[in-house]
Amino acid sequence: MHLTVSQIQLNEEMYELGVTDQGAAYFGRLAEHAELALFFPYAEIHECSQTPERYAKPLKAYFAGEPVAFDFPFDFVGTPFQQTVWQALTEVPYGTTVSYSELAARIQRPSAVRAVANAVGRNPMMIIVPCHRVLGKNGRLTGYRGGLPIKRQLLQLEGIPYKE
Repeated sequence: MHLTVSQIQLNEEMYELGVTDQGAAYFGRLAEHAELALFFPYAEIHECSQTPERYAKPLKAYFAGEPVAFDFPFDFVGTPFQQTVWQALTEVPYGTTVSYSELAARIQRPSAVRAVANAVGRNPMMIIVPCHRVLGKNGRLTGYRGGLPIKRQLLQLEGIPYKE
């Protein structure tokens, strides 16, 4: 697998975007660069000096507080079950949330709540595939790959209420 990685500054944070020939495959904070190797241990990684505009423009708009639906192509690299969960996450609209059990029901696997939660936690494209929009059944914050402070910021950016 060939992965082209570029860096992009969004607000005060540096992020990196990994793209294959099929589309976006990874998005994460540069501070957690080792994460890229965990998600793609066998990838041939090529550095790119500039993030392609088709990805940079909607990311910048999102971080500017604009409601954005990321409609560029994705390359979900994971198990078929993970891919199903991640695809379902892309259908959770800006400014709304879903619980793990609701997400499990959406993919027609209502008894697989724990497996769904595990797949959400393995999402390699934080923000773009909006796992931050998944809350506990009672509306409470749950774990987040980028850490709860980042999840709070993203929910606040989208105007989403939550419980601590």
